[in-house]
Amino acid sequence: MKKRLKKKVLIVTGIFIVFSLCSCGNPVENVNVSMEDNIVLGLVIDGLVIERWQRDRDIFVSKAKELGAEVIVRNANEDTNRQVEQIYTIIEEGIDCLVIIPYDKDGLSQCIKAAKKKGIPVIAYDRLIKNADVDVYISFDGVQVGRLMAGALYEKVPEGNYIIINGSQKDNNSYLFNTGFKLALREGIDNNDIHILDEVWSEDWREEEAYNTVSKAISEGMKIDAVIGGNDRLAEGAIKALSENRLLSEVYVVGHDAELSACQRIVEGTQLATVYKPIKVLAEGAAQLAVDMAKGKKIESTHTIHDGKSNVPFIQYEPVLVTKKNMVETVIKDGFHTMEEVYRNVPEEQWPH
Repeated sequence: MKKRLKKKVLIVTGIFIVFSLCSCGNPVENVNVSMEDNIVLGLVIDGLVIERWQRDRDIFVSKAKELGAEVIVRNANEDTNRQVEQIYTIIEEGIDCLVIIPYDKDGLSQCIKAAKKKGIPVIAYDRLIKNADVDVYISFDGVQVGRLMAGALYEKVPEGNYIIINGSQKDNNSYLFNTGFKLALREGIDNNDIHILDEVWSEDWREEEAYNTVSKAISEGMKIDAVIGGNDRLAEGAIKALSENRLLSEVYVVGHDAELSACQRIVEGTQLATVYKPIKVLAEGAAQLAVDMAKGKKIESTHTIHDGKSNVPFIQYEPVLVTKKNMVETVIKDGFHTMEEVYRNVPEEQWPH
């Protein structure tokens, strides 16, 4: 906190100088002096390998600046120890609110305790942190994300063989998505219409797991009808394996995150659907929330989520299923991607009008 105390001394000194100049008869114009520090937010990100985290960062920082706050950003590069170290360091830099996109849901409880001990409110952004009693969790309905993904497949493939490629076990969202998958497929599984050929978890959301799993099933002569990729990168890994074996036209694949490459695959016909989470709404909402919490405002939420230790206030947004049919009305209309980007590989005469 030393840096912030120093700021206040400088401000007081500045006021003394202004008054001194005024008393000497020198005109002073357009002087805007505040007795308060600017709000400083800390944003600690798990990594920037996944395309969407770059968007979240940029929108969050832009909105925070619009609200008059400074943001200190740290990138942990998918390393738990590095993220822990960054959190301890950023706490000492004198922040007013800490926003974390956790790499490991189970690895941050002690450093969060240290932040709260210093009176710094903590927000878990889009990934819940387990057993940490953060002040608030802001995200989309993760179970609904899974339901939308698997539901789109189930509508196309009410009977057949499925492969499920879950995300990282370090990410609590992976379990929420998986719950949604199973809820959407429950009737088909219970009736023995849906058979799960294989189900795996991908370390760090790496698409190699998806590629290897689908390739293995093909090499063993299994008939695959549908693949659930925990996100669009995992869907891409599955699609690559199917493409190499000339099976793309026979297997439906879904993912989520509405990455540009996934949206392109959807309009080209090689991926059935993705799930769009309006990042602008989330990131701007989180920036506003962080500024409000830094000012001591009370959090208002209509949901809670259990972190394994306590019920955490949950500010929840709704995800949107995206298919070829509603691509224009969703990600393109929102400016998430442009028409030119999404339909780049489609002849222009086939673009929607």
